[in-house]
Amino acid sequence: MSSNKVEVENNGVNHNVSLNRSEVKLTESTKSQSLNTLSLTLSSSNKSSRTKKFTDTPDIVCLSHLRWNFVYQRPQHLLSRCAQGKRVFFIEEPIFSQEPLGRLNISQDNSGVVVVVPHLLEGLSQEAINADLQVLIDGLFVEHDINKYICWYYTPMAIAWTGHLQPEAVIYDCMDELSAFKGASPTLKNYEAELFRRADLVFTGGQSLYESKVNQHPSVYAFPSSVDVAHFGQGRTLKEEPADQANIPHPRLGFFGVIDERMDIELLAGIAEARPNWHLVIIGPVVKIDPATLPQHENIHYLGGKDYKDLPAYLAGWDLAMLPFARNESTRFISPTKTPEYLAAGKPVVSTSIQDVIRPYGDLKLVRIADITEEFIAAAEQAMQQDTSASGWLSRVDAFLEQISWDRTWGSMMQLIESAIATIHDATVNGNGTNGKSHISTDIPEAPSIITREFLFDYLVVGAGFSGSVLAERLARNSGKKILVVDKRNHIGGNAYDHYDDHGILVHKYGPHIFHTNSREVFEYLSQFTPWRAYEHHVLASVDGQLLPIPINLDTINKLYGMNLNSFQAEEFFQSVAEPREDIRTSEDVVISKVGQVLYEKFFKNYTHKQWGLDPSELDKTVIARIPTRTNRDSRYFTDSYQAMPLHGFTRMFEKMLNHPNIKVMLNTDYREIQKGIPCREIVYTGPVDEFFDYRYGKLPYRSLDFKHETHHTPVFQSAPVINYPNEQLYTRVTEFKYLTGQEHSKTSIVYEFPKAEGDPYYPVPRPENQEIYKQYKVLADQKPGVHFVGRLATYKYLNMDHCVAQALATYKQIAVKA
Repeated sequence: MSSNKVEVENNGVNHNVSLNRSEVKLTESTKSQSLNTLSLTLSSSNKSSRTKKFTDTPDIVCLSHLRWNFVYQRPQHLLSRCAQGKRVFFIEEPIFSQEPLGRLNISQDNSGVVVVVPHLLEGLSQEAINADLQVLIDGLFVEHDINKYICWYYTPMAIAWTGHLQPEAVIYDCMDELSAFKGASPTLKNYEAELFRRADLVFTGGQSLYESKVNQHPSVYAFPSSVDVAHFGQGRTLKEEPADQANIPHPRLGFFGVIDERMDIELLAGIAEARPNWHLVIIGPVVKIDPATLPQHENIHYLGGKDYKDLPAYLAGWDLAMLPFARNESTRFISPTKTPEYLAAGKPVVSTSIQDVIRPYGDLKLVRIADITEEFIAAAEQAMQQDTSASGWLSRVDAFLEQISWDRTWGSMMQLIESAIATIHDATVNGNGTNGKSHISTDIPEAPSIITREFLFDYLVVGAGFSGSVLAERLARNSGKKILVVDKRNHIGGNAYDHYDDHGILVHKYGPHIFHTNSREVFEYLSQFTPWRAYEHHVLASVDGQLLPIPINLDTINKLYGMNLNSFQAEEFFQSVAEPREDIRTSEDVVISKVGQVLYEKFFKNYTHKQWGLDPSELDKTVIARIPTRTNRDSRYFTDSYQAMPLHGFTRMFEKMLNHPNIKVMLNTDYREIQKGIPCREIVYTGPVDEFFDYRYGKLPYRSLDFKHETHHTPVFQSAPVINYPNEQLYTRVTEFKYLTGQEHSKTSIVYEFPKAEGDPYYPVPRPENQEIYKQYKVLADQKPGVHFVGRLATYKYLNMDHCVAQALATYKQIAVKA
């Protein structure tokens, strides 16, 4: 049997590793010439020191479009931390030359990461390149005993030559929308689709990218840019100037990073021309664009690329840091790592309107946003004067940066990876693996039982949440009607659905649902279907580095300001800070008229903006009007007469509610698919009213949510059931479910909530113009015979659970009277 020789040079000693040719998967015989000249070259000794160190943990094999020694950014931060506990092989894209011998250059970075650089003969076809790379990587795996490993992709293009690998898990760390970059391969999108199919976890480098990818995979998690605060914090104290910057006059406006098609060169030129006494310091390599196209002015200084360790010294000498990005497709989803790095150095920052800089940095007023030259200059002037330690800006910066360290990010990623591997292992043990890749499930959910035309239903109930389930139960039990309940989802209960996660912890899939009501009728009605567990809800808000009770009460004020007021004094305090407004129209009016501007900004403004995507001044007063302000120590979030949680969970309650012989349930079903095939006399519709009428008057705006669930190997994660984040973080709140359910368990599960504009409709947006649109749909609904519109989406109202039940009970009474 013929063989390919893979030549290995290690410590000056040549070793021949024979690869059986039958093990090399070739797509066509014409590649044999190039394959027969492949070799593997090690430039430093690493096998003996690294191969046996981490035998019980899978290696990381990273496939990257970036060079390890190019710019120190996300991959370097994460994988250097990973290398402290695992072997990490960082495989770059190939370098092409006239050398006839294909080879790998392998070196070990100081962090412990093994850097692998393929060198191939230029002029090869793409098919030949992929085949050669596969042979070289197979040789690498043999030489370094890489048997148990995780594939970590930064580039989907690597799927072309790694598809034959059998990793423990596949991670796609999607740090950029590469398809939007200059020179991107037209096949990249196809390879990314394949990578999504293979991946067990997908991480994104920013919130905008997350929102773009979240519907393409069931396990997508946003990990925006983090920061090494200690490293860049040196920029606050270093005094010695780098030689090439020392003689540049002040004020200095600096930038470091890759200089490519994402740079707004017209903005740079405009600033330099408008402010000739300002000096722009530009640090970084120029790639993919002609350096001659960069603006050339005496006050623009291009200093070239610098080592990561030297960046704080340059930052220390700047008066302001810039993010002068162009607004184009290549910057649409970027989350610049340099944003928190600039802030860690204590430098005021001005950025163009990049979405992941606006959220959260611009919204939190940590970074100023401006696009055109005049506005950018004005923002820079204000930032250099006002964004200082004395103004309180720096303390807000530091409070934010505490939450986004690379150590914390890597720890969270590892928890997800370990959980994914455990799930894959369980699936393999239980025999669920398919197609040679045990952790990819191709199981299709079982279809609902077939319902034939001989069934004639009195009511088709669209939606199995509170509104639909209550009406189905009343119509079936009290009126003897035959009911067909249809839901698009694969479960009943609507947004109140709860279930036991993989660790046996009862969690609410769509965020916390806390039952409370002042209606005895509602409480007694639901009591037919569940026993209750007494529960009073408590919430803390993370403000100025403290966890404080919300709604604002006496303890909130005393802890926030270090005072010791009593109830009478607290009332006087609120009166002293309140700013009465004659016309209470907006949510901003409500809060400021009660507690004034400062408390409004600390507790309400940013939280509301994140939740609704609008400033409180743009929202109807009803959004915040129901949140009280207290002068006593009552820290309960609600004060309703009845506060309790279903003892065995909401889903069990819904199961009992719908457990009637006259009720049939079809899941994974759009009602429009079966409406003509299954005759029903009338409809109870709980879906979006605009969708029912095919958006005749346009789409009604809704706010949606993304949920990031985590399980932690500790009995308790946080000090309250819910912690709100009104100032920092991309999420609005974190919920720990065991507080709500009373479950005892050695582990605990939490959920982060990320509001967004698109997705499943959760909250109607309460604005006058939206109500005008709804009124038009309401006219159509009132004129629609045989259809009853019930629930939050169908009536475009912000209804709590008890309100949905009350509305459904009232609707049933109206139906019963007409019948």
